[in-house]
Amino acid sequence: MKTSIDQAGRVVIPASIRERAGFVTGTEIEVTLEDACVRLQRVATGARLVKLGRRLVARPIPSVEARPSVDVAALIEAERHR
Repeated sequence: MKTSIDQAGRVVIPASIRERAGFVTGTEIEVTLEDACVRLQRVATGARLVKLGRRLVARPIPSVEARPSVDVAALIEAERHR
């Protein structure tokens, strides 16, 4: 896919790529230059330790914006009628 840079230096990331990368409005990204390539990488959120059995496991803490809005009741009903 091709895109262009506007006069302000902004680049539009195509919607299909944004969706696959999980970039939503307000997502923090890190921009790095590697040789002749520009790399965009989502900034990882912090993690919290959760005890599973006798082990501690690090689980990411998603931001409120990154959490999907899911209607659990609708999912259950859809599964029942499948």
